[in-house]
Amino acid sequence: MKNTNWMKEMSWTEFQERKADCDTVIIPAGAIEVYGPQLPLGSDSIVSEAICERVAERVNAMIGPFIEVGESAPLYGFPGTIKIMPETYYLVMRDIMESLIHWGFKNFMFINMHAGNVPIIGQLCREYQRSHGIKCAQVDWWRFTQPNSVGICENTGWMAHGHASECGTSVMMYLHPEYVDFSKAECIKMDGKFTKYPDIVTYDEFGEKTPNGILGDATIATKEKGEAIVTKCVDRIVAFMEETFDCQKK
Repeated sequence: MKNTNWMKEMSWTEFQERKADCDTVIIPAGAIEVYGPQLPLGSDSIVSEAICERVAERVNAMIGPFIEVGESAPLYGFPGTIKIMPETYYLVMRDIMESLIHWGFKNFMFINMHAGNVPIIGQLCREYQRSHGIKCAQVDWWRFTQPNSVGICENTGWMAHGHASECGTSVMMYLHPEYVDFSKAECIKMDGKFTKYPDIVTYDEFGEKTPNGILGDATIATKEKGEAIVTKCVDRIVAFMEETFDCQKK
């Protein structure tokens, strides 16, 4: 079924008509990488697409092009993970932004599910805000969910919000249960050597921390938790966009 908010599903005449009163574009960002044995490789991209659609239904915004892969080098030891170099991601996203600016968009909301993409998108946003006078914002989704899931997740910290753990698995169980094999969910606790100095950035391979891509407790994930997290987070994104971009649905 056609979604009237995706640019890719519009004809050029439909885009031109819609663009006449729309200055805001939502840009999904994700990854294809190990996400535990219970979830698909494309979980980040699948979630980004779903959240973008839920937000676009409530604000006057279009959904722009989607780069489904990201800077996933630390996870490259797991089969199926796709990595692209930061400079490649930067150049492709730069060209996307330049095209969207050319067609008159003034407000850019990035709904990004992958931490490796965050600094690259941030650099582009700062550059183009200065050079073109646009407004940009980025939702770093799995960090964004942390303060917005207090009282919903049973665990805290990385046990709830680690890779493919309670939060991530719950969100997928709500958005796309058909992709979840909950019988393979596990609780994987990080070795003490990786938690002794959490205030210092290190560059370990992801496979040194987990045998299967899970960090945290995926066994207590539920669809109900996922629904509560998504609802609260989407509400907050919509409120921000309406206030900052003045893109209320007409």
